[in-house]
Amino acid sequence: MSLRKAPLPRLLLNNVSCMRNGHQILRHTNVSLHDGSALVLSGANGSGKTTMLRMLAGFNRPSAGQVLWNGHDVTKAGVFDQYKLQLNWLSLKDAINDKFTVFENVVWFELLDKKEGRSMPALELMGLGRLANEKPRRLSMGQRKRVQLARLLALDRPIWLLDEPSVALDEDGLRLLEYIIADHRKKGGIVIVATHQPIQIEDAMFLRLPPRFPRGMSHTDMLDRADWIV
Repeated sequence: MSLRKAPLPRLLLNNVSCMRNGHQILRHTNVSLHDGSALVLSGANGSGKTTMLRMLAGFNRPSAGQVLWNGHDVTKAGVFDQYKLQLNWLSLKDAINDKFTVFENVVWFELLDKKEGRSMPALELMGLGRLANEKPRRLSMGQRKRVQLARLLALDRPIWLLDEPSVALDEDGLRLLEYIIADHRKKGGIVIVATHQPIQIEDAMFLRLPPRFPRGMSHTDMLDRADWIV
C-alpha cells in the first residue's frame, strides 16, 4: 500500500527572519499556507507589518530563511516573474486617479491582466454601481477604499496581500470586506492581512509582531515575547 504525499504548501515561510531599518521584526519563523488559508499580521504602528508584506511579495529579501511559492524561492528572478502574477496587492495608499471615472480606475487594472467583464459586477458588489461614472474626487474615504476592494475582485488573482484593508470603512463596508475575503478563500485563494483593527476571518492563523522600541527590553527579549500562533 502506497502512502500519499502531503501536498506542498502553496506559500511557505521557511525559518524566516526579517529586518526593518536595522531592527529585527521576525526571527526564525515557519508558516505554511495552503489553498484557502488566511494569515493575519498584527502589531502596533511601526512594528513592520508593511515590511513583512513586501517581503512576502518578493520585493524585500528575508534577512535569513526563504519565502517559497510552490517550493521555489520567490526572490529568484525566474520564479519572481511568475509569482508576481499571482499577487493582488491592496496598499494603505489608495493610488486612485481622480482624472478617471470610478469604473475606469477599476477596469484599467483588469485590462492590464487581459481580463474582461469583472469590473462592473465588482463595483456593484461593493455598493458603487451607481457611482461608476463619477470622478473619485466626489467619493468619501470609505468609498475610495471600496474602489480598491473592487480592484481585488476584478483582477481575480489567487494571493491577496492586504495592508490595513479596513481603514476608512464603515460597519457595512467592513462586513463586505469580511464577505469577499471568505468568498475568495472558498475558491481556494490565500489571504494575508496586515491590520491593527479587528477583522473577522474564520480559522485564520495569527502572527503578532513585537513593538519596535519597548522600554527596558532587548530585541531578543522582545522577540521571545512576541505573541504568535501558526
